[in-house]
Amino acid sequence: MEKERRITEAPGIGRKAAEDLHSLGLTTLRDMLLLRPRAYDDRREERRIRKADAADPTISCHITVVSHSEFSSKAGRTLKVTAVDDDGTRIELLCFNRYFLKEQLRTGSDWYIYGKAMRNHGVYQISSFEIKKTMSEAGIGRILPVYPLTGSLTEKMLRRAAEYALSALSPIPDELPATMYEQENLLHHEDAYRQLHFPSSMEEAAKALNTLAFTELFLMELSILREKPGTEQKHSMISRRERSLLESLPFALTEDQIKASEEIREDLDSPIPMNRLLQGDVGSGKTLVAWLTALHAIDKGQQVAFMAPTELLARQHADGAAALLAPLGIRIAFITGSVKGESRKLLLKSLKDGTTDLVIGTHALFSEDVAFRNLGYAIIDEQHRFGVQQREALMRKGQDADILSMTATPIPRSLALTLFADYSVSVLHSMPAGRIPVKTYLVSEDRREEMYRAVGVEFQRSHQAYFVYPRIDDEGEGDLRDVTTMYELLKEKYPGVPSALIHSRLPDDEKMSILHAFRDRKLSYLVATSVIEVGIDVPEATCIVIEHAERFGLAALHQLRGRVGRSTLPSYCFLVYGKGLTEEAKARLKVMKETNDGFRIAEKDLEIRGPGEMMGDKQSGFLHLRFADLTSDLDIVERARAEADRIIREDRGLLKAENAVLRTALQSHRSMIETRHL
Repeated sequence: MEKERRITEAPGIGRKAAEDLHSLGLTTLRDMLLLRPRAYDDRREERRIRKADAADPTISCHITVVSHSEFSSKAGRTLKVTAVDDDGTRIELLCFNRYFLKEQLRTGSDWYIYGKAMRNHGVYQISSFEIKKTMSEAGIGRILPVYPLTGSLTEKMLRRAAEYALSALSPIPDELPATMYEQENLLHHEDAYRQLHFPSSMEEAAKALNTLAFTELFLMELSILREKPGTEQKHSMISRRERSLLESLPFALTEDQIKASEEIREDLDSPIPMNRLLQGDVGSGKTLVAWLTALHAIDKGQQVAFMAPTELLARQHADGAAALLAPLGIRIAFITGSVKGESRKLLLKSLKDGTTDLVIGTHALFSEDVAFRNLGYAIIDEQHRFGVQQREALMRKGQDADILSMTATPIPRSLALTLFADYSVSVLHSMPAGRIPVKTYLVSEDRREEMYRAVGVEFQRSHQAYFVYPRIDDEGEGDLRDVTTMYELLKEKYPGVPSALIHSRLPDDEKMSILHAFRDRKLSYLVATSVIEVGIDVPEATCIVIEHAERFGLAALHQLRGRVGRSTLPSYCFLVYGKGLTEEAKARLKVMKETNDGFRIAEKDLEIRGPGEMMGDKQSGFLHLRFADLTSDLDIVERARAEADRIIREDRGLLKAENAVLRTALQSHRSMIETRHL
């Protein structure tokens, strides 16, 4: 398919139209073919005037002009043309700002009209319409595309451009191996583009879209997988200190933790650098897998770096590592931007000399003055919170270091298969034995006191709770509760019950002191902002109250709810909502009440918000797909990934004759495969 023929070749595309097309991303004739219609006008059947009703006001039929008249409107002098269809049914054409039509629509002249008619005082009227001399010009008997418009662009202009592009670029070559068309029930590409723009039936339009979505995803997956190094599977032995840690645990690993540990261990022992994503639901045990595999790398003589997005979370991980790993002789260091002076110099020297085995920190790990003797394994917690440059800066600290990215935000399968196609993925679905699903209640204002009493019962049982609010203090929005005000109110509500206030403005040392007191059960409840969203693990906490829950996204709500239900005790989440909920907010709260499954919640979040919003700015550029919809096309994503996997296994270099077409197609589609911000 030719790439460089400019769209200005198409009839009717002048300078202004070309500028407007450019704003839609269209500069060539090929771009015009890749413009997906947003809808279709099905004009295959003539629909006479009397059939217009509220359910479907569309008409498309032959009419004869019988008279002209005028009336006054806000637009000034307005032409009214009276006509009849072949049944004799009368209709009035209200020509706002179109008085010039009087000379064109002469009495007795015949036309074909298309538009939406309304019945007003027994008379059909139409003000927005297309009118042509012939049935063909009016599109009657055809399905016509409806494109996104901007500026000076019109549907007529884009339809003509699409027809011209189809003709000018014909024959359009296939982009897939010949056997794949029949195997996947696809149209050949010339037919696919033709049926996409001017389908013979809605079924053929759907088949064309399926073909182009499959092609787009398949070529993207193929391109990514060709750059991903191949791996040779081999069994790796558990190291001495790994075994010691496992024997010291008071519980058994879940099957998912065992499988993930084995997969990571094999990657660590492979000569090919690891690039693996470990994703798991809240409380599924990702950090323990990280510590186990860190021991494997350390026992091989390598240093390990563990990077967390905040100092608070990094400190908690450092505490956990010290409790589990220090008794095994692991030399642990902690570094953040706040570590300065002589302490920092000594720490940096120990890293460079290799006398530190494991360093835990924040973005300070990739500072220029941080150097390692033998960094072999980097673990990145909450990977989506770091940008590309930050992750690459850490990776450069080691020579071909293995990378494990972890996320507690479950990622829908369709996104995981595309966003992380060049990653190996390990998933922790199962929860530790004995965990009871958190019961979630939606609480309106008139049931607030009932909720407070329920939390009070948990205090009587010596259990703990969180109260979460969306802001720190009153910022002028009187209808929003804040932690500062509510902390004082809750002290009155629960007199004598020890508590603390925690939010992002407190120094990290103070926050850590509060969390230690809470973990040691010196405090019964925390009044907090979303600063407690990740990394807080207090088994005796059985209640969480989230105020103004409608203001939080699904991922945040799920993470916050994950602060409770971390033991065998029954636990409860109260989502308190205000008045005037949007439909999206209602949908989010309904999902939270119906399921505790983070992967199910992630799928619903994708449905509600779409992939671009869900993944944020760092990944949004990658998601500019033209034909595929990651919300509804999971089956296509999986089929495309499976075929790309097969091709890579059988012919990574695309050297077989039947795969020659793929080399050309990959080159052609290179501009469509976005640079991924990972």
